[in-house]
Amino acid sequence: MAAPRVSRRGLLGYAGTTGLGALTGAGLVVAADPDEPAVPSAPTPAAPVGATLSPWGPHQSGVAQAAPAVLEAVALDLRPGVDREALGRLMRLWTGDVEALAAGRPAPGDPAPWLSVPGADLTITVGVGPGALGADRFGAGPDGFTDVPPMVHDRLEERWSGGDLFVLVAGRDATTVAHAVRRVVADARPFARLRWTQQGAWNGTAPDGSPQTGRNLFGQVDGSANPRPGTELFDRTVWVPGGRWAGGTTLVLRRIRMDLDTWDGLTREEQERSVGRRLADGSPLTGGGESDDVDLAARDEQGRPVVALDAHVRRSHPALHGGRRIFRKGASWTREVPGPGGPRIESGLLFSSYQADLADQFVPLQRSLDELDSLNEWTTAIGSAAFAVLPGFEQGDWLGRSLLG
Repeated sequence: MAAPRVSRRGLLGYAGTTGLGALTGAGLVVAADPDEPAVPSAPTPAAPVGATLSPWGPHQSGVAQAAPAVLEAVALDLRPGVDREALGRLMRLWTGDVEALAAGRPAPGDPAPWLSVPGADLTITVGVGPGALGADRFGAGPDGFTDVPPMVHDRLEERWSGGDLFVLVAGRDATTVAHAVRRVVADARPFARLRWTQQGAWNGTAPDGSPQTGRNLFGQVDGSANPRPGTELFDRTVWVPGGRWAGGTTLVLRRIRMDLDTWDGLTREEQERSVGRRLADGSPLTGGGESDDVDLAARDEQGRPVVALDAHVRRSHPALHGGRRIFRKGASWTREVPGPGGPRIESGLLFSSYQADLADQFVPLQRSLDELDSLNEWTTAIGSAAFAVLPGFEQGDWLGRSLLG
């Protein structure tokens, strides 16, 4: 049975924006004494200006973007009776939302149109879980797409795991992101109900405004050895190469709890040994800069490996996995949780892994870390979900048409 049709649609929106520039922004200050002349102030550094990112292309635009300043991930469960035809209607609705919101226009029917602004670095990435596949829905998934098998160190909670549909909204500020999430969730209501939502933040900008890798809550530079978007290595790592899902990818989202209290009790040497990189700049313990590869064969004066056998960078290194790689992003999170002595703060990392073949790339890497990774002592996965990210779409087309049409 198809889900009920919704009445509204049309892709037109409206927006109006006005702004006033302050005198101080022009490099002038007003003198307190009217008899004193205005004195030029020191130049005020310009605030970073965001981009308005096109949603169109062979791939969904959010995948290859650097880790965003703010993200919110949403999973939904399909309502009974939602079939291929109903999913097509939902994807058309979401396509209109994605096109409008990314451009800084309000989504059709938006009750708060002034919250949609251009230059927000906004991307909206849509994927589907195993429950949305099958003959009467999206059909078979991409090669190797599967749920992540249980790991020994996992302590997964249902409230952070699974889902039939997935939307990842990313951007410069929490207000714009939260507003976009409300719109896509509202449009999905006749077809799916909210399962979970998870928020995170990341600082990918250095003090001088240049891009940087960013740090997790352990203080580690996190993401140093990622494939670089636009390269052949990135394309081979991330994009599904052919078939119905060509141009799509797969995503594993892991919610990782970090034990900051015990981590803070370690010496700096102990912390660096567990990772295999220096905390100051993310460079390998074997020397060089952040972007230099780790020398897994390096030995110290006593003949011991410079990078410990259980160091995170060794266990995750492509050399141990036949050259297999992933493209990863992080987002830090904190939340208040109740406790016997009163509320406490729980912190962690939302870890996103993109790869063309989940079973062949992510699963062997995760098993290697599960077996012997020093960081297992201070990190615990409490949520896990796998999604097939839809191929991109061109202007005039809609998300998922090649899979549902």
